Amino acid sequence: MRGPAWDGFWMLSALWLVPIAAWLSYGYGDAERSPLDLLYFALTALFWIGHRACSLYLAYCTEAYRPLVRAQPGRFVVAPLLVAVGCFAVLLPPDGALPWSRPERLVALAVLDYACVVYHFAAQHFGALSLYRTRVEGARRHRSRRMDRLFALGIGGGLVFLADVLAGSAAYPGLGIVPDWIAPAHHEIRAGAMLVLLVATAAMLLAERRAPVRSMPRILYVVGIAAMVAVALDARSPFLFLVIWTSQHWILATGLASRAPTAEAAPPEGAVRRMLHAVNVRPWAIVLLLVVASIALLPFFEVEANRQEGTFYGEWIFGAFAAQLRTSVWAPALVALGFATGFTHYLLDRSVFRLSDARVRVAASGLLHPHRGYASSSSSSSSTGSHVSSGSKSSIFLNCSAVSGPRSFS
Repeated sequence: MRGPAWDGFWMLSALWLVPIAAWLSYGYGDAERSPLDLLYFALTALFWIGHRACSLYLAYCTEAYRPLVRAQPGRFVVAPLLVAVGCFAVLLPPDGALPWSRPERLVALAVLDYACVVYHFAAQHFGALSLYRTRVEGARRHRSRRMDRLFALGIGGGLVFLADVLAGSAAYPGLGIVPDWIAPAHHEIRAGAMLVLLVATAAMLLAERRAPVRSMPRILYVVGIAAMVAVALDARSPFLFLVIWTSQHWILATGLASRAPTAEAAPPEGAVRRMLHAVNVRPWAIVLLLVVASIALLPFFEVEANRQEGTFYGEWIFGAFAAQLRTSVWAPALVALGFATGFTHYLLDRSVFRLSDARVRVAASGLLHPHRGYASSSSSSSSTGSHVSSGSKSSIFLNCSAVSGPRSFS
């Protein structure tokens, strides 16, 4: 996308997250009490909320997306607003105001959020594979796109959900139960799933090996997905998988958002718009802004995180202030805000990276523009073509939530 160093950190982070996380947790019976928890604290503070704000920032704070928002108000304004209002309408009324109690409504929204999470995490992988595919061969053939979708949704979504079910952590912490008919075949199911993972990964790598123009980044991304899913199926440490899975998603979303508006035109007027434009054309400035926002908002949004015991990360930075927020009269509103921004984030991510729309491709031209310094590996008979076809039907879903686990962030 940009170069070996940029891609290695932002796009292919699974390749360094897996070994580092495994090393930090090695030798500890409880990975959450290992140095791995410190790494997750740092990554959470830097990227969790900032990544959730990526699509909102692109839609409402960039010149690149300004014409798109005006042309599609239903997608960018009306739908997110209805979803946000709906979350507050469900969670703010007291127990006797609606047929379900507030805790029951909270659990229902959490289960719905989990279903969205599983799909959107998998869909993000499809988007990343599609970006790399279109850069080497335009839209390439339809079969390659279909294989990418099956691998991303089947392996990056289906097997992860199966691993959660086997671990008893699917849907919502404390409610996940291994069904009676699965428990006796627990080990056999894991072994079968691991075999499916190996076969699917081998098929993807073989297809890339036979492609007219090979893409080493695609190969590495497939290997990264396989490594993360293998950790999930191993089941010795759900927390280890949670750290890798969520952190990879946050880092990738932040990296792509930092590049998308960099080619935007300067605004004709407005001091605020000109100030934002100065940020938007500098990827490092966008990352810095998102990181600062992520740290500052951590204690407010962590009220919604599904943490049943232990120390919240917000307390590590803000101390008693973060703890008091969770028991204040504002707690229900903060929980509603967390769900509202989460679901709204899913919608906006789908909109700002919907590259099947030609207007979206124009808005995200900073992300799609070729970079001469990065040559994909290819067969000797092919040149290194890095471009995006104007007729590409690839779509990227960049949505960030966390799969369930000891600490669940969405």
